[in-house]
Amino acid sequence: MSPLRPRPDQPARRPVLPERPALEGLEEKWSVRWEQAGTYHFDRTAPREAVFAIDTPPPTVSGSLHVGHVFSYTHADTIARYQRMQGREVFYPIGWDDNGLPTERRVQNYFGVRCDPSITEDSGPPDRAGRRGSEPPVPVSRPTFVALCHQLTAEDEGAFEALFRRLGLSVDWRHTYTTISDRAVRASQRAFLRLLRSGHAYSTEAPTLWDVDFQTAVSQAELEERPLPGAYHRLRFPLLGPADRPLPLSPPDPAGPAVEIETTRPELLAACVALVCHPDDPRYQPLVGQLVATPLFGVPVPVVAHPLADPEKGSGIAMVCTFGDTTDVVWWRELALPTRTLVGRDGRLQPAPFGSPGWESLDPAGAQRAYAELQGRRPEAARRRIAELLAEAGYLVGEPRPITHPVKFYERGERPLEIVSSRQWYVRTLPLRQRLLERGRELRWHPPHMRHRYEAWVEGLSSDWNISRQRFFGVPFPVWYPLDDEGQPDHDHPLVPPEEALPVDPSVDTPPGYRPEQRGRPGGFVGDPDVMDTWATSSLTPQIAGGWEDDPELFGRVFPMHLRPQAHEIIRTWLFSTVVRAELEHRSLPWSDVAISGWVLDPDRKKMSKSKGNVVTPLDLLERLGTDAVRYWAASGRPGVDTAFDEAQMKVGRRLAIKVLNASRFALGRLADEGAETLPGPEAVSHPLDLAMLAELGEVVREATAAFEAFDYARALERTEAYFWRFCDDYLELVKARAYGEPGATTPDPEASRSARAALGVALSILLRLLAPFQPFVTEEVWSWWHDQDASIHRAPWPRLEELPVAAREASSADGQGTLALASWVLGAIRRAKTDARRSMRSPVAQAVIRHRPEALAALDPALADLREAGAVLELRTEALPDGQEPAVAVELAELSEP
Repeated sequence: MSPLRPRPDQPARRPVLPERPALEGLEEKWSVRWEQAGTYHFDRTAPREAVFAIDTPPPTVSGSLHVGHVFSYTHADTIARYQRMQGREVFYPIGWDDNGLPTERRVQNYFGVRCDPSITEDSGPPDRAGRRGSEPPVPVSRPTFVALCHQLTAEDEGAFEALFRRLGLSVDWRHTYTTISDRAVRASQRAFLRLLRSGHAYSTEAPTLWDVDFQTAVSQAELEERPLPGAYHRLRFPLLGPADRPLPLSPPDPAGPAVEIETTRPELLAACVALVCHPDDPRYQPLVGQLVATPLFGVPVPVVAHPLADPEKGSGIAMVCTFGDTTDVVWWRELALPTRTLVGRDGRLQPAPFGSPGWESLDPAGAQRAYAELQGRRPEAARRRIAELLAEAGYLVGEPRPITHPVKFYERGERPLEIVSSRQWYVRTLPLRQRLLERGRELRWHPPHMRHRYEAWVEGLSSDWNISRQRFFGVPFPVWYPLDDEGQPDHDHPLVPPEEALPVDPSVDTPPGYRPEQRGRPGGFVGDPDVMDTWATSSLTPQIAGGWEDDPELFGRVFPMHLRPQAHEIIRTWLFSTVVRAELEHRSLPWSDVAISGWVLDPDRKKMSKSKGNVVTPLDLLERLGTDAVRYWAASGRPGVDTAFDEAQMKVGRRLAIKVLNASRFALGRLADEGAETLPGPEAVSHPLDLAMLAELGEVVREATAAFEAFDYARALERTEAYFWRFCDDYLELVKARAYGEPGATTPDPEASRSARAALGVALSILLRLLAPFQPFVTEEVWSWWHDQDASIHRAPWPRLEELPVAAREASSADGQGTLALASWVLGAIRRAKTDARRSMRSPVAQAVIRHRPEALAALDPALADLREAGAVLELRTEALPDGQEPAVAVELAELSEP
């Protein structure tokens, strides 16, 4: 059952106030109490319509969290807290993304190991304490490597949870998951098998983006372009004539008729399979269908036409290599060109068998001699050497022309990607493009313009989604292959387990109908060696967290979920892939709304990231300034907007938290009538100044509620904070004499005094609840001073206008002529006069004359007594102004007495 929800329409008990309230220690105090009380526990018996489910991002477990995590997770938490206070049962789980390349890299570096799947037995993990960083990594078996991954991720997850608890995330810690747990593996494998049965998943040997360091395929969504220096090499391809004419018996003269092309990758010249021009380019139309010879290697290749060729780029005609970039792949596929693969999986140039089928040459021996200068080199070294060979042979025109150009990298990689042929698993996404665009339009985006990023990504898809990785720590594909009599796998007839047998590991488990001893033998079987891309698992976070198939009752209550909070740079990966999986499995969206956070920027306006080395770890900030201060800075970042890391703004948040403590203690000090056990309720509010204050507060409630309903937490904070400071600086000063009967003050009317105390109680209750999503610790502390200990503010109802007196709800101060607005204007003028004269705020004012229009003076009249007390004004007069004159306050300070 849900914890007790206090009702604000019932009078609160007499406050019990601390002697010296402080922020220190509040995080530990309330974190423990919230956990003990189950304050944030999800009630799974609640009906579907009462549930609000959040698909929380699982952070990558690869070291430590940084301030960017604090930033974006605070945004989601403010929304969770608001929804909970609106009376909804909030399903707010959290997971850890612990498989994938970042984890493997961390384990390799931390333990000084590398995984070698060929090792069947080893002595177990090495002694990390006895190793030096300069020593080469120790090869270990795959089971040992996976065990080390589990060990280190468990340690990291514990540290992550501790920091998130310190941050005050209102997560239900009973609902956690990891992307490598049995539950996640079972869900991932089940979803894959269903895609395989429906034909949406397939494997094929094809050109693949490849990271030569990580030794794995990379998907289009994981690419980033980085500017690198390069050079255009202008090369001469001798003309051979029409394709139906007999070929010459020897290589043509380099100085004879030729076609000139420009390329940044001359080292792939031996892999050239065609020259391509635009079909409408008059310069090259006569050459289409003719043959040219590749420089140095004498391989006859055709001149072909394709609309992707750019007449304005270089010489207007390009060489097609297999494969230099993704455009080469498009040309190769659509023009049905042959394949000549040079770059191996290790990133080095492999042997090229010139003279054999597919590698025909006019001079095989000469081609082999030239290529021997390149074989085994990495592309950069081969590029330098072939430029020298081309210049010596007369095929290079002029000097290479230096440029800076964008080069594709794996987002976590350190060297440019290559394209190699390999067998991979894919999910068909290209045929879904139109449906995915429609789904994107059905989603409610916050802010709305972020939908354009999603649409641009979907419209720009150039290949199906590659979901396989040649790594070790991940979800294995639940697939085996039968071996023929020669021991070769039959990839066209995969063996799969029944769903009830999941999860399975094909490197250990045996497929149905086979015996373990048949593994790897002719006529037996072999397991698929790959693991799923981390996004192939993370794309199922709503299903994993919601207990898909494992807990149908829970899943029916929480799926489709309501909110996906995430950063904008993973729209193309996490958001897109989750939409794909929900569409293919459930024919629905995975959630109704998506809230996008911006990045945290360093002082140079660059994104903070561990790879750039410019991150700030948050623990010191949380300990030094307090969690509520850091959360204030984070919640001030507008949805979708990149925000600078700003410790100064965190200090503003700390001042706000301290003011909440001190102003609340001040306001609660003597609110109850003598002998009364409860505070006066809203029905006791009758004074026009008090009603005006609550009327303005009602506007704040309206605006903050509307902002939260639009997932604009920053606007809700901005409006609430601005009013809170005005409440403290103006209203508290105006009414404290009337409310408390301070010594020397004019004896107030008992009804007016009771009205002030009642208004203070109503306002403080509402303001604390408005601030609770942003500063959960200090607001809970103050709430506990005057409410039952088991009645958390975070289970209290969100403020509603019905809590205000009818007269306050009907009042309006939108024109700035309300009683409180006018009183604040007068009080501000009196304060400025004292400040200009360098007087204390308590120094007396001999006379103050308020000149304003008659209707404004009528509205101000009920506050004059409060103004006299607050401004220490001995004589306060009003004068009506005719229309057209500017209102003003004339202040005459009292003479200072002789010392």
